[in-house]
Amino acid sequence: MAGRMTALELVELALDDGSFRSWDRPLGPVADADVTAARERTGLDEAVITGEGLLHDRRVAVVACEFGFLAGSIGVAAAERLVSAVERATAERLPLLAAPASGGTRMQEGTVAFLQMVKISAAVTQHKAAGLPYLVYLRDPTLGGVLASWGSLGHVTAAEPGAMIGFLGPRVYRSLYGEPFPEGVQVAENLYRHGLVDAVLPPQALAGIADRALRILLTPPVERPMEPPVGGTPLPDVPAWESITRSRRADRPGVRQLLRYAASDVLPLNGTGEGEQDPGLYLALARFGGVSCVLLGQDRRTQTDVGPMGPAALRAARRGFRLAHELNLPLVTVIDTPGAALSPEAEEGGLAGEIARCLSELVTLEAPTLSILLGQGCGGGALALIPCDRVLVAQHGWLSPLPPEGASAIVHRDVEHAPELAAAQGVRSADLVADGIADRVVPEHPDAADEPEAFCRRVGRELERELAAMLHRRRPDLLTERLRRYRALGTTRARAQTVG
Repeated sequence: MAGRMTALELVELALDDGSFRSWDRPLGPVADADVTAARERTGLDEAVITGEGLLHDRRVAVVACEFGFLAGSIGVAAAERLVSAVERATAERLPLLAAPASGGTRMQEGTVAFLQMVKISAAVTQHKAAGLPYLVYLRDPTLGGVLASWGSLGHVTAAEPGAMIGFLGPRVYRSLYGEPFPEGVQVAENLYRHGLVDAVLPPQALAGIADRALRILLTPPVERPMEPPVGGTPLPDVPAWESITRSRRADRPGVRQLLRYAASDVLPLNGTGEGEQDPGLYLALARFGGVSCVLLGQDRRTQTDVGPMGPAALRAARRGFRLAHELNLPLVTVIDTPGAALSPEAEEGGLAGEIARCLSELVTLEAPTLSILLGQGCGGGALALIPCDRVLVAQHGWLSPLPPEGASAIVHRDVEHAPELAAAQGVRSADLVADGIADRVVPEHPDAADEPEAFCRRVGRELERELAAMLHRRRPDLLTERLRRYRALGTTRARAQTVG
């Protein structure tokens, strides 16, 4: 890439003016002529620079590769410098911003250099295990073992526009197979399309997105008196079929409108981080009033316009579970789906297994969890995001094993009995509260589609109140009560049906 920025230029661009302070101890003379020449050419003594500075007045640690120094390759000395910096950032509880640009392992140092990726990955994992943010900016190029270790472990990962990013170097591919590697595969924008990076943005935007991420991840909850909960006035007794009909209105607000009107900060994330992306699920770091969270929400609009949610959507949801655990943040799930994909591709992609893994991981997640049933809650795709500490439901939200028409087809072999069957199944919000599935109803006046902004703000206040209350609870107590809650669900009805 023409006009490639040096590591120091990038660091100074991202940090507040004049705030960078190097952590690097000078390295002694070496016998390697290539290293000596690289030192003379770049004015650096190794391919990695480390240090700290201020990012929008917040103290952060940084590690960055200098591609001009032997293609940013990582040898023993570079790895030791990098690991020492990560360990220092962990010890001093600093968020870490990494900016790799590397051809990978330093071939001149052989297998020992190759194995340095293990200790780098271990140091980054320990940093994350301490609940500290790890933000990655992939530059042109980032290849080989660097991408396959610390380049791919970010909580949030952005990439430079047009950057070459991949595991296999194109020169190696050509020498092995006698033909060039296909164009357009190892390009940042293609990685974004496949859910491997969260954003593609120029270096000038790095400080902004890093600051937004750290505001959400590190700003402590605001301690202030909360307004009393919504409620007090009895809600009208609306038939189940009327709620279902209202929930299907095309102009009913969804997860994106909820974030637009109710969240004070939002940083969208993208895909599973493992090569898949499904527009039916929206993943973000968000802040409601004074409380931050990881949010994952089913986007009904894209499910309507693009297609039903597939297994990749649930794998992205599981990425959200991991982020909540690693970052020590509460998790919010927003349910609004006409149903997961019913197709050969979904079957072969393991949809049922992903639903099972979501249920298993969410119900045992060691983080506060909150679900809001915003509209349609249909089938296994909705079930996968339900088992939380607290469950809120919009007045016209509903939850059912199948669309009522599908249930009617099974029971009555027609769809005409859908309204009658919906009423009998107990799918509406009042029924969910009565059965202990949901905790509270968020009113609509009389329909969220008629008051989208006011409704979304109302939901946002409820989310903030519930999250703030859970943050004052011990995590083990929350988990114990969550497991007890779902163990007890339906037992009263089961006992009533027991004979003798």
